Amino acid sequence: MSSHKDLQRLSAAGLLISLGIIYGDIGTSPLYVFKAIVGLEHSTNSQPLTQALVLGGVSLIFWTLTLQTTLKYVVITLRADNKGEGGIFSLFSLVRRKAKWLIVPAVVGGCALLADGIITPPITISSAIEGLTAYYPRLPTVQIVIGIIAILFIIQQFGTSLVGKAFGPLMFLWFTMMGVLGISYIVQMPVIFKALNPYYAFQLLTSSTYDAFIILGAVFLCTTGAEALYSDLGHCGRDNIRISWIYVKSCLVLNYLGQAVWLLQREGKVIDLSVNNPFYKIMPDWFLIYGIGIATIAAVIASQALISGSFTLIAEAVRLNLWPKVKINYPSDQKGQLYVPSVNWLLCAGCIGVVLLFQHSSKMEAAYGLSITVAMLMTTILVSKFLQRKKVPTYIIISFFAVYVIIEGIFLLGNLVKFIHGGWFTLSIGLILFIIMWTWHIARRIKNRYVKFIEIDDYFNIIKEMSEDESVPKYASQLVYLTSANFNSEIESKIIYSILQKQPKRADVYWLVHVDVVDEPYKREYEVDFLVPGKLIRIDFKLGFRVEQQINLLFRKVVEDLVKNGEVDITSKYRSLNKHKIVGDFRFVVIEKVISRSHNLSLYEKAVMFIYGQLKRVSLSEERNFGLDLSFVTVEKVPLMLTSPDSVNITRVKP
Repeated sequence: MSSHKDLQRLSAAGLLISLGIIYGDIGTSPLYVFKAIVGLEHSTNSQPLTQALVLGGVSLIFWTLTLQTTLKYVVITLRADNKGEGGIFSLFSLVRRKAKWLIVPAVVGGCALLADGIITPPITISSAIEGLTAYYPRLPTVQIVIGIIAILFIIQQFGTSLVGKAFGPLMFLWFTMMGVLGISYIVQMPVIFKALNPYYAFQLLTSSTYDAFIILGAVFLCTTGAEALYSDLGHCGRDNIRISWIYVKSCLVLNYLGQAVWLLQREGKVIDLSVNNPFYKIMPDWFLIYGIGIATIAAVIASQALISGSFTLIAEAVRLNLWPKVKINYPSDQKGQLYVPSVNWLLCAGCIGVVLLFQHSSKMEAAYGLSITVAMLMTTILVSKFLQRKKVPTYIIISFFAVYVIIEGIFLLGNLVKFIHGGWFTLSIGLILFIIMWTWHIARRIKNRYVKFIEIDDYFNIIKEMSEDESVPKYASQLVYLTSANFNSEIESKIIYSILQKQPKRADVYWLVHVDVVDEPYKREYEVDFLVPGKLIRIDFKLGFRVEQQINLLFRKVVEDLVKNGEVDITSKYRSLNKHKIVGDFRFVVIEKVISRSHNLSLYEKAVMFIYGQLKRVSLSEERNFGLDLSFVTVEKVPLMLTSPDSVNITRVKP
């Protein structure tokens, strides 16, 4: 933990690691952005290159990076840290108490980011590998890209902490290379710096010669990695991100300016940009093979960062009850290092599907950017609520919201033009993910609506008496129930039914365990309430939404502490075992609430519960999700009666 905090402080190590973790996506955008901007008009209509398009394109890129990435994310959004952590679900945890409807932008944004994770690896790796076609025109790039993607996903299960240590130096080499290559062409035409004037961006967008929305859709690709700046806040710290961004942005802008010079030197010519990528054309011939190798490494690092981010996003969604319970592995001791097998292979299949569907990076560009625009709009909504929570002056909040809704709204319109050319793919993926998250969230609310809570103190005496009634066979020495009751004074009626009526369960001590997922990401605390001293004890765990819920281990640790403090006695009450001070047995009881066939739900709720039922089949069981030892767990399925017998009409007929 201390080393993690050290990396969050401003330091050379923190700056280097931030280069390796955070900027993969946005850092590889020069591979395809200019090609996309110029290629839209130039390749399809066989029109010659114009100065207005090149200068306007650079100007739009620079001001998009300035307004969208620098101002919105680096300056403003990074302030919304949740105990040092970032990301859309961390942001949601900060503001969710402000309004219930904020769950909508959080879920939509999370789904959009996951959808983006399916398109980013194919487009970055394809753009890098396609540079080899200058040497080998008939190179089977599709097969090579699929091979790299497959290897990338296979190694996830072994952890990437060792490889991750090399990411920083490699990405420093990448950015430095881009900056130097850009400068090598800028010195040939220093006047190119005039392109940073916003006048050229305005002139390009208002010119009737070009379709402004199509161009904006391509320009937006330069800032697609901005969300990663915020999502990876916890890994590197705000100061390291802000300082390293100065270097990253400088190298990016220099490279874009260098590409612009190369294009302007061919003004008036018709160039096939599908095989003449400006990014590779500004490389000396002798360096090209090395440049392609470095670009491929950078593309793999960018893909790795996005895959790891997807794992973190899903883990947070599971803890916040926004995603079905799935298996989560921790392949190394490094903080934040996790592996979600189901998501890994779904992403792998999706990425390979993208490569097979679109074949070439130029076609993938049409599918890229639409979903991430939606995610950025959702972040704008949540950040506005965060600023309101921080009591920032209203006029500043309104200005921030209005400016970025307009900017991102325009970019969204520009990306919607791509819908029929491939944007439909990522939106479809995002919609499927949204249905899963929304269904899981709503189904839980429906089930909770029919869970009946009763006052627990009404049963103190009978529980104590049954614990001492030797005519009832002992079920376990220590009997543990997982409860969803938020208050110590309440308990689910089904738990009392399980203890007293459904095979009465006598135990020496009854334990009630409640898990409360709190807004602080890495919080680990617990409270103990002795409801009936020595007989009925409640433990409330307060765990952050990024903490692994290993209830079996956490509960054991708490019991050990209580025994050490002399607060409980878990020695077996059997005389033959008690005299030898042997610890009694523990048994967990998990009550699974099942929707009965007798219900009165609306058509919408029936559809939700149907989908929920299908998701439940492929998700982890409650006992596995809480990390319980299955050899000491009893699962009891109880129906949730959604209609009472009073509503049933039936007539008795006398014989």
